[in-house]
Amino acid sequence: MSKTYTFRKRTFLNPESTNTTSHILAYVESSHGGEQKWGGNILILADCHRSVAFEFCLGNAEHRRLSLKKINLMIDTLSGFRDALTTESKLIDKRK
Repeated sequence: MSKTYTFRKRTFLNPESTNTTSHILAYVESSHGGEQKWGGNILILADCHRSVAFEFCLGNAEHRRLSLKKINLMIDTLSGFRDALTTESKLIDKRK
């Protein structure tokens, strides 16, 4: 069976004019209606020189629970990080 994806996205994190390669690549392989539970589900975060890949296994009930917990914790942490950056950015702009 050929690989199909229910989600696939690559996004560069900096404008093209910077000539940097920071990006996010994410994909969720189709389970073909639940038949294939061992597909590849990967999130890659990369800056200019390094990358890290996170796997989200859906192979059994425990893997599914842990994968959903992992992505939710990542989103919560990133949201808090964004909020702190926004606050500090505004404080720095205000100080100028």
